[in-house]
Amino acid sequence: MPAETKSATARKTVNLALQGGGAHGAFTWGVLDKLLEDGRLLFDGVSGASAGAMNAVNLAEGLRKGGRKGGRDQLAKFWRSASINGDLPAFGRELVENAMKFWSATPAAAFLDEAANLFAPTEVNPLDFNPLRDVVANSVDFAALRASDDLKLFISATNVETGKARVFRRPELTLDMVMASACLPTIFRAVEIDGVPYWDGGFMGNPVLFPFFYETESCDIVLVQISPLVRKGAPATAADIFSRMEEITFNSPLLHEFRAIEFVSRLIADGRLKGTRYRDIRLHVIEAQDELSKLGAGSKMRTDYDFFVHLRNIGRRAAKKFLDAHFDDIGVKATLNLKETLV
Repeated sequence: MPAETKSATARKTVNLALQGGGAHGAFTWGVLDKLLEDGRLLFDGVSGASAGAMNAVNLAEGLRKGGRKGGRDQLAKFWRSASINGDLPAFGRELVENAMKFWSATPAAAFLDEAANLFAPTEVNPLDFNPLRDVVANSVDFAALRASDDLKLFISATNVETGKARVFRRPELTLDMVMASACLPTIFRAVEIDGVPYWDGGFMGNPVLFPFFYETESCDIVLVQISPLVRKGAPATAADIFSRMEEITFNSPLLHEFRAIEFVSRLIADGRLKGTRYRDIRLHVIEAQDELSKLGAGSKMRTDYDFFVHLRNIGRRAAKKFLDAHFDDIGVKATLNLKETLV
């Protein structure tokens, strides 16, 4: 059935939760591209951290300018510009590639001491050059985005001083806030906003879900998952060890929110929350871990456009698979079994 016909006969509204994951964020580009092409899902709110934040603001900007087609065009333009074949300068690629050389060459036992001495951003990147800053600035009209009301945005960053998540919303959103959400502390200096330093949002929410509970109408959350919760076997190389440590760290806040959702769902099912504002949240996941896990830890730092397109195609297939299997479940029941996930 053509997308236009499907869109006319059945539309459902969801919230989108977009994980970070470096270059693997191009997988999310593919997911969004397919969802926009299909046309049956409308978006109430979008939460994003790091690369997920980049996708979120470009999705919002594209929808603002040109609806679903505008969203697809905007995301394609952004990922082309973010590649070494596009607007990303060669030095930008060198920054992230040098970072990965550290992780692949340093014995895991010496990880912490070596990181403190050799991997400070003032040494690796003394001018605090962020190659994506100009790309994002040239892609998104933040003044126009703040003035629009097409989509609720929740962009998270980590307060360096308190260790707490800070969620920036569309009416206040600036370029600095997006860059704070994607600030890797081993490469870039903390981004200061109103005198407060911030690091990557993935540390305290990859991505955050709690704004959806109170600030959107939809009870359905579709998580676009890049970072696997489960990875069989113990990693052997230094790069793979660090990558798994990063996955566990960045997934921890998400698991806490899963537990909260599962707990409230049980209380609702038992009739113990009648008359309260609590809602039964329905969770869904779009993922392709069988394919993404084969790419290796270092691939998260690749910047070549052909690799981005490869990830986009994986994302498009994953989104189609999800829609074919679970579109009818949206608005009816969750398709992510939290009890099994949290065991």
